[in-house]
Amino acid sequence: MQLAFTPDDEAFRAEVALWIAEHLNGRFAVLKHRGGSGDDEAHPELRKDWERELAAGRWTCVGWPEAWGGRALSIERQVIFHEEYARAGGPGRIGHIGEGLLGPTLLALGSEEQRQRFLPGIASGTEYWCQGFSEPSAGSDLANVQTRAQRDAASGDWILHGQKVWTSWARESDWIFVLARSEAGSRGHRGLSFLLVPLAQPGIEIRPIRQLTGGTEFNEVFFDGARAAAQHVVGRPGEGWAVAMALLGFERGVSTLGQQMHFAHELERVIEAAKRNGAARDPALRDRIAQAWAGLRVMRYNALRMLSGPQDGRLRPEAMIYKHYWSNWHRDLGKLALDVLGVDGDVRSGDEARTRLQQAALFARSDTLYAGSNEIQLNLIAERALGMPKAARPNA
Repeated sequence: MQLAFTPDDEAFRAEVALWIAEHLNGRFAVLKHRGGSGDDEAHPELRKDWERELAAGRWTCVGWPEAWGGRALSIERQVIFHEEYARAGGPGRIGHIGEGLLGPTLLALGSEEQRQRFLPGIASGTEYWCQGFSEPSAGSDLANVQTRAQRDAASGDWILHGQKVWTSWARESDWIFVLARSEAGSRGHRGLSFLLVPLAQPGIEIRPIRQLTGGTEFNEVFFDGARAAAQHVVGRPGEGWAVAMALLGFERGVSTLGQQMHFAHELERVIEAAKRNGAARDPALRDRIAQAWAGLRVMRYNALRMLSGPQDGRLRPEAMIYKHYWSNWHRDLGKLALDVLGVDGDVRSGDEARTRLQQAALFARSDTLYAGSNEIQLNLIAERALGMPKAARPNA
């Protein structure tokens, strides 16, 4: 499947490329191709400045309605923007969780008051968000959330107790959206609420988690009496599961094509390393490089298939297979990178090219675990996409 780009679309492509070339230089030049897999902690404050630079040029939230700070771009032009951004080496977006996940969810399901309060800060690059879903016993099994939210009878606010884990960019964020159990005794996906919680308040502790790469992008977030305002529940109390599922549907939106361009850049780095050290002469490695290139094309065509339908947050069959496919492809690319490096891949050095490949390979080991393990993803595909009988689950 191919999107049909008109001559006007191609002129827009040139406009995007020119703007990025003119602005991703000077003090921002150091950000080129930074903030990717295993490199998420690179230059956080400068990347926030870059978010504001994008906002000044109206290059944040490009698919949002103009009334909320966007450009209301067509799917074709959103694809062009994300591809050109990645092609030019645009850094990983610290504002992605607000722009790509929470923003579309508020546009679809939030109240007018919530949109007025939160969308401008996301679009302007002045407020940053993190995601409070996973817990020690509720990672892939998200319906097992145990963080509690109790209503304060006097104020109507929600008081939170519990723990979230693997929270990306929590230390760089201003707000966190939290899936919490708001009905005592409820189980599974019932009785959950979707809350918007400020991080700068008593009752919240953020602890960094040291990762295999040496970085601490992930964090634990502890709630001990923290508060969410009464008006900061998205949707109805007790119906947070539907809101969370819509948000995860938006996660598989047009930005996936930008993700693939970053993957393409990592593959180019692998090929460059293979040419430098002679690994490209090994027929087995050459075959794996070819397979990686072909897999990336398959990923692109499935993304275009996802984008050909309504962008309403619903998880259609072609979207349900996406996470399983890209995470396994990227994990295998990490293995390929280390095999191309050979014994040098086991040794730390001052060689930036080698270090970046090592970091990406180590980080990719988590891809088939976070946001739903391989096993959970296969169950979802079987049950929801193919309509097969549900797997037996113990009563809890």
